[in-house]
Amino acid sequence: MSAPAHDTDLRAARPPHARRALLAGSVGNLIEWYEFGVYGYFATVIAARFFTPEGGSEVEGLVKAYASFALAFFFRPVGAALFGRLGDRIGRRPVLILVIALMTAATTLVGALPTYATVGALAPWLLTFLRVLQGLSAGGEFGGAVSVMTEFAPPGRRGLYGSWQSFTVALGLLGGAGIAALLATVLSPQELEAWGWRLPFLLTLPLGLGALWLRLRLAETPAFTSEFERERPPGRELAKAIVLGAGRVMGWAAAGYTFLVVLPSYLQSTLDASFQQALLATVLANLGFAATIIPAGLLSDRIGRRPVMLTGAVLVTLLALPLLNLLQDSGTSNAIKGVAVFVAGAVVGLMAGPGPSMLSEMFPTSVRYTGLGLAYALSNAVFSGCAGLIITETIKRTGSVDIPAYYAAATCAVSALALSTLRTEKGS
Repeated sequence: MSAPAHDTDLRAARPPHARRALLAGSVGNLIEWYEFGVYGYFATVIAARFFTPEGGSEVEGLVKAYASFALAFFFRPVGAALFGRLGDRIGRRPVLILVIALMTAATTLVGALPTYATVGALAPWLLTFLRVLQGLSAGGEFGGAVSVMTEFAPPGRRGLYGSWQSFTVALGLLGGAGIAALLATVLSPQELEAWGWRLPFLLTLPLGLGALWLRLRLAETPAFTSEFERERPPGRELAKAIVLGAGRVMGWAAAGYTFLVVLPSYLQSTLDASFQQALLATVLANLGFAATIIPAGLLSDRIGRRPVMLTGAVLVTLLALPLLNLLQDSGTSNAIKGVAVFVAGAVVGLMAGPGPSMLSEMFPTSVRYTGLGLAYALSNAVFSGCAGLIITETIKRTGSVDIPAYYAAATCAVSALALSTLRTEKGS
């Protein structure tokens, strides 16, 4: 299954709309990952405020917080199927407007929720309900945003345009880390735990309103308006492509969340790092991630998606354990540790840059929103959403502090096998 060959001519017809589509698609994704990043960075605080009754275990509270985190990811495929079906039938634009409104409302409400100390056992249920709404909207975000960005991309630039989706992941995570670091600096630990953690979630409201305004001005893609009545491919063929797509991005999903989101809690709970030290490490990892995404997408337009993504998957497989061991070694200088986390993020960026366009090219216009959205959502549900839960619980049960490296390496090894089946022609 592949994209229609004449998509390129349609996309080239309206270049001014390409830049607008790039911005409108990117900004929603930035907000989504900003929120998911903030939740990960404040996981220990959220666990204490919502999942740990007085006298309860901090580790158990953190596991429950990550379980809520994972639950939102498992609703992503539901959102991808629901909103993807709508997006392939009524258009990308109206569905993208709907999902950004839902994400903005749910995230803002997280910042206003009462805690366990106020409403007791109702608190974690309210938070989990909002996480479900976020998961549904996030599931509908990726497929629509990537469809818009790649369907409007000029000839030979689909990899570059698609890479902006991943680049805004890095910007969102960096924005969340920056806000968290700022609050940790200007507020006392008591103030941060009492009310400071709410501010990053409340900040989503003005960001979301800005994204909504951009999407209201967005035009429908020429590929959709010209081909939306095309015959859908057989269900079995579509399902096979979705599973293969999920396998190709599972390493990106797992390693990305391990190094970019779970890292702060791991450093604090396992290696006794301070909140500020953990956030600094995360910022460096995300800077490395951001540094390679756009170059990787551009390079994939020139030499093909497979060699770039395969290089990233193999490097993570080989380097995950040595890099983690550097962080664990008390004799390693802070400078070397900083380089280690930067490199960890950078190699994930090699997969993330070409990833969106690779998925887009696997599906024709008539099922693109649904197909690429489901492939990405399923991979993230299993390998991103469960990353914190799997790593934390496995470390608790085995006592091995190397679990994050094993997890990232194993998933990237499988992803490398799936990527080896990708055709090698240059990106269109």
